[in-house]
Amino acid sequence: MKTGSSLCGAVKYEVTGPLRPVLACHCIQCRKQTGNYLTATSAKVSDFAFTARRGLKWYRSSPRAERGFCKECGSVLFWKGDGADEISISAGSIDGPTGLELDGHIYCAFKGDYYEISGGRFQFAEWQDS
Repeated sequence: MKTGSSLCGAVKYEVTGPLRPVLACHCIQCRKQTGNYLTATSAKVSDFAFTARRGLKWYRSSPRAERGFCKECGSVLFWKGDGADEISISAGSIDGPTGLELDGHIYCAFKGDYYEISGGRFQFAEWQDS
């Protein structure tokens, strides 16, 4: 089992199943939300549970998805597509060592001009199933 939280602890969660390898998303929405690119893993919704949610706020970021964050401290935590059976989880919000590896990068066509992309086994200009 893995646990995680927002910086202030007003949002906490646990994942009982496997986590997907980490993806780095360079899309404009992720860059605007985080100030850089977002690194995230994901889990089946059925393996995910909140243990504290007093700070949880969902923001409808597009017609097909919403983003979860802590309204108390501003921690960027989740991305969930409508009707999806998985929830994306900010890799940095996981407690302790994750045992995960960076699999690759998506939406590289939208990356910031102030950094280079490295690591992982692929770089996709937009979204593709790896």
